[in-house]
Amino acid sequence: MSTRLVLDQLTKRYDGTAISTVDALDLEVASGTLVALLGPSGCGKTTSMKMISGLLDPSGGDIRFDDRSMLRVAPERRPVAMVFQKPLLFPHMTVEENVGFGLRMRRMDRAGMRRRVGAMLELVRLPGMERRRVGELSGGQEQRVALARALVIEPQVLLLDEPLSQLDANLRIEMRDLIRSVQRDLKLTALFVTHDQEEAVVLADRIGLMLDGRLQQFDAPKQFYERPATARVARFFGTENLIEGVVRDGCFHADIGAFAVADRAAQGPGLLAIRQEAIELGGGPNAVDAVVDRTLYMGTHLRAWVKAAERTLQCTVDPNARLEAGQRVSVRLPPEHCWVVPPEVAP
Repeated sequence: MSTRLVLDQLTKRYDGTAISTVDALDLEVASGTLVALLGPSGCGKTTSMKMISGLLDPSGGDIRFDDRSMLRVAPERRPVAMVFQKPLLFPHMTVEENVGFGLRMRRMDRAGMRRRVGAMLELVRLPGMERRRVGELSGGQEQRVALARALVIEPQVLLLDEPLSQLDANLRIEMRDLIRSVQRDLKLTALFVTHDQEEAVVLADRIGLMLDGRLQQFDAPKQFYERPATARVARFFGTENLIEGVVRDGCFHADIGAFAVADRAAQGPGLLAIRQEAIELGGGPNAVDAVVDRTLYMGTHLRAWVKAAERTLQCTVDPNARLEAGQRVSVRLPPEHCWVVPPEVAP
């Protein structure tokens, strides 16, 4: 049974510090969905996870499962299960004993426990591994056992704290696909903490981007690329082109020209954000004249830096495009890919 997880102004401030590690976090994980909490190290992701599980007490705010506050519920009584970066398996136990540990603590009968453990091992694609010892498992197998151990107690909320960060690239992809498949099959409510942008985009129904303890944007993955809330969000998701200017009469006016934009932006100063892969070679509306500064062949595409007036734009174009330094070109900024974000404020 899944549930709706709500974080309401959740705050954590450690004694003796003026700045909150987590600052008034508002987040909702709808029942049966997977949300990724994304951000660099030290942004408050894991602290938030520990407060949800009960390992840390909040300084303020609330944690609700459906309409029930968890603040006065002891960690061991919260209907959550957590998978950590390291599997943290009991080395002296078999796979069956590790997976069934939570059931044994709940005093389930031996036959029922074996059936449930077997079903979980099938689910995580480790059938017939009950008798194996932890020392006989690969890293990927250990993490699957840890996932099965979390799932076997049928939690209402599954918490995953960077569970793929210890695995190599191929195993990360394999485990990522497994987690998504299991989450959908069981219709689990899940919160996945990661610093890896690609991981968040591939796994999550929605992403909450945290920077410096604050939620910057909570949206569907596509929106972070096409409709970033701020310049900082745009940069985190790899947008290289941020052009200073002002919105006037429905157009964005910059030193390199005037541009139609995707939606009617607020009047006044701002930054035009356009992803490098959205810029096109060629003339027409929203085009500017430029000179190729340099290029870099990337196999699947060609990265080009072009200068329009004194401003450098980065473009990602067809790998067979014939571009050379010093060549004059026209580049077009399609209106549907031009998005205006607020100007940056100096700290």
